[in-house]
Amino acid sequence: MPVSASFFQRGGSWVLIQFLLMAAVVVLAWGFRATTPDGWLQWLGAVALLAGAAVGLAGVVALGRATTPLPKPADSARLVQTGIYASVRHPLYTSVMVLALGWALLWRSWPAFVAALALIPFFQAKARHEERWLRERFPDYADYARRVPRFLPLFRRARPPL
Repeated sequence: MPVSASFFQRGGSWVLIQFLLMAAVVVLAWGFRATTPDGWLQWLGAVALLAGAAVGLAGVVALGRATTPLPKPADSARLVQTGIYASVRHPLYTSVMVLALGWALLWRSWPAFVAALALIPFFQAKARHEERWLRERFPDYADYARRVPRFLPLFRRARPPL
């Protein structure tokens, strides 16, 4: 089944790159895992996996049927500012980053950890790209972006986003 042109018009290229990076984390963790037990790293990884899953689930619940991996909002989309979106603008991206780091730590795989770290600048770029579309589509997005941090609620910005 061929991929439709609208897939790429709504940012499908970002989704494909994201899938490859996520697959790299999974494969590298499995292929280059530590063979000796190290309880604290595994516990840290398990905690990160649980936290990432909770943030992702909260994001999906808040978005409901509007959940999509594509960065360009659908014509029927609405700007969600409640639930987890009152604390973080991109909880699904945050979730994937935390899950990837947790997975790498769980397996104690340094190559997977490096691949997981590569998701951070990737999601920063994807979020900036998506936010251009969101500002075009939703007039009050700029105010929302000034109030709510992009990924982590601990890091609030004093200046408007780029």
